[in-house]
Amino acid sequence: MKQYLQIKSKHPDAILLFRVGDFYETFSDDAILTSKILGITLTRRANGAAQYIELAGFPYHSLDTYLPKLVRAGQRVAICEQLEDPSQTKKLVRRGVTELVTPGVAYNDTILQNKENNFLACVHFDKKIVGIAFLDISTGEFLCAEGTIDYIDKLLSNFQPKEVLYERSKETEFVEQFSSKYYTFKFDDWAFKEAAASERLLKHFETTTLKGFGVHAMPYGIIAAGAILHYLDLTEHKQIDHIRSISRIEEGNHVWLDRFTARNLELYGTVNEGGKSLVEVLDKTITPMGSRMLKRWIALPLKDVVAINNRLSVVEYMLKEEQLASDIRGHVAQICDLERVISRVAAQRILPREIVQLRLALEAIEPIKNNCLQTTNQFLLQIGDRLNPCNAIRERIEREIRPDTSNVISKGGVINDGVDADLDELRQIAFAGKDFLLKIQQREEERTGIKLKVSFNNVFGYYIEVRNTYKDRVPEEWIRKQTLVDAERYITQELKEYETKILGAEEKIMAIESRIFNDLVSSLSEYIEAIQLNANLIAQVDCLLSFGKVSLENSYCKPEVTDSLVLEIKDGRHPVIETVLPIGEPYIPNDVYLDCEKQQIIIITGPNMAGKSALLRQVALITLMAQCGCFVPAKVAKIGIVDKIFTRVGASDNISQGESTFMVEMTEAASILNNITNRSLILLDELGRGTSTYDGISIAWAIVEYLHEHPTVRPKTMFATHYHELNEMENSFGRVKNFNITIKELNNKVIFLRKFVRGGSEHSFGIHVAKMAGMPQSVVNRANEILADLEKTHKTEVPSKPVADIASHRSGYQLSIFQLDDPVLEQIKDEIKNLDINNITPIEALNKLSEIRKLIGLK
Repeated sequence: MKQYLQIKSKHPDAILLFRVGDFYETFSDDAILTSKILGITLTRRANGAAQYIELAGFPYHSLDTYLPKLVRAGQRVAICEQLEDPSQTKKLVRRGVTELVTPGVAYNDTILQNKENNFLACVHFDKKIVGIAFLDISTGEFLCAEGTIDYIDKLLSNFQPKEVLYERSKETEFVEQFSSKYYTFKFDDWAFKEAAASERLLKHFETTTLKGFGVHAMPYGIIAAGAILHYLDLTEHKQIDHIRSISRIEEGNHVWLDRFTARNLELYGTVNEGGKSLVEVLDKTITPMGSRMLKRWIALPLKDVVAINNRLSVVEYMLKEEQLASDIRGHVAQICDLERVISRVAAQRILPREIVQLRLALEAIEPIKNNCLQTTNQFLLQIGDRLNPCNAIRERIEREIRPDTSNVISKGGVINDGVDADLDELRQIAFAGKDFLLKIQQREEERTGIKLKVSFNNVFGYYIEVRNTYKDRVPEEWIRKQTLVDAERYITQELKEYETKILGAEEKIMAIESRIFNDLVSSLSEYIEAIQLNANLIAQVDCLLSFGKVSLENSYCKPEVTDSLVLEIKDGRHPVIETVLPIGEPYIPNDVYLDCEKQQIIIITGPNMAGKSALLRQVALITLMAQCGCFVPAKVAKIGIVDKIFTRVGASDNISQGESTFMVEMTEAASILNNITNRSLILLDELGRGTSTYDGISIAWAIVEYLHEHPTVRPKTMFATHYHELNEMENSFGRVKNFNITIKELNNKVIFLRKFVRGGSEHSFGIHVAKMAGMPQSVVNRANEILADLEKTHKTEVPSKPVADIASHRSGYQLSIFQLDDPVLEQIKDEIKNLDINNITPIEALNKLSEIRKLIGLK
């Protein structure tokens, strides 16, 4: 226990799995927590003067079963092993922590999701700029960036790290800026010094400068990256040779998708039970690294027209050359998770069967390379030229490792015959010796007439077992070793000699197999960079094949991506909704056109459930898919490069942060208005409905006016609303156009036609939708009565002209006093309505004014 407490003191915030013989044990508070998480028995044991201590443990061979449960429960787990053979020491066995497993630092397949990256992130705060780094230790991907709080927030949202590090002194700042939804670890402040971070990176990469990686001008990103490597030292992850480079995430190369947009467009997940995300529709990849890359492509769509069209050209080529695509896909399907397998080579954790999988993957790369080199597509030719089948190491694996190898080196049977002469000779002794034991058994049975059995156990080694029926016939030279209820066990000099030979041979066999296997793993380490490049190239091919497959299955078209400022979609469809419609129900396609000269802002009105939100999302998703390099669900799509996609869709509270629906709406809207550019695409849905009608109309009107009248930029905007008053804006603002989604009213029922047409709508048909939802008929009838009354008495006045100077103070617009629900004001309104203005005399007018003053309490 003294040894345990000493080791535990170094890792107080982790559950310590303490190896004792064949078990991992936990003690005290760790045991109580572990028993709850794993559902294992909590016991107590005597502990000298300390009386009793809680205890919970499990067999060492069950580590792969229990470790993932602890990590997924958000626990850090320190694995403490016996560092020497108990049989070789008479003192307390030396123990030490060999690995600290955390949610963000893991190699174990049972912890990792094979189609997701397992990123560890680190955030470094400065006064205005924030640095960030991401590392997936299971694949070796190492990235860094720096920028504003909003940009870092966007990256955290898109990369979804499993663990985030930050300075111990910055806890309040981190929670305020990025919320408390991430699993975090507060790290020592000394690791966030530029000199310490830079030195650690240079030491790891064995270079004198970071210029070769293109990150030298990112001091805050460097600090975050260096802190990650310090954290790996702390968690006993020293074998990280597979981390060969660090790349910068270039903000200017990718479309801006903030966390609101990623959530609103349901790119990676959906809040609705049984719903589908965009990734689920597009991901037809067949390798884990392809699936991970596809998610990255969706998180970081391109802005480079040439790069986008390179991807589109491959998809188009694959669709034309179906046989070639089929051949390549067949070979890609034989490739294992190269990124994670080669990472385990660097960490010296690779298993024999994984080496066989690696050989098969390298064999499959050869025909993929040849197929790519036979194409006429420049992008595929470049991929084919860079693929490396690593023939030398592949042939060595084939020569040395058995194809049907066991997965545990200590069990033997891993190395092929013919690799090592001593190994072959020892195997002959071991297996021939066992055959000889059978001959001894047969010979002695014939000589003595006894029915006997030659067996083996760990206590006596090889022995002869004779049932009591025959014990009187046992020869004198046999030595009795054990008496059973119905039998006796004996040994002979001959048996002991063969036992020594056989057991000695088995130990030597394991030693030789381990040596050959470890030599092979060391040689594989020289191919880490080549195999990582292969993994990246195969992942790209897999993603493009996936785009081709989904495009063929769902009848997508090739978008025309240019540097223009025009967005034109004909017969566009929502890529997710069309896949989940009931069988036989067609998706109604729609045309959308936006530019910066004639039709910059579209106001969309129409009834509830008509499809306004779906239309907004489909425009965003089609644009995003095109800039990822995928075909799109449309008949024709002309996409002028978009640099930022903003959405404000749906209403939701953020109760835990004390934010109402309206506060969330305004936060998201403010983020949009403060970051717009000329190439932005803005999609606003029901903005302002979280507050009173008049406040909502005022804010919506002011926002549209701001976007139209901005002195330097004209972002393309679609605004879906129930505020029909906004239709008036078309009369005053040249680039604002009204559209609506059509319905047909038949026998007091609404039929949704879902067609997007020019012109505004004056009715939301909310009561019809309430009836469809099963609202009691009495409520529906009363709602109709109230609606009719309101429509008679309420009318909103809107401004007829825009405010000329966008920078000047806007006072909004004045609402008529007769909209107020006050009986006195209603009476005044009636008095004025009944006046004959043309024939009233001055004295009558003064008398009437005096009456009105008395009505409101004035004398």
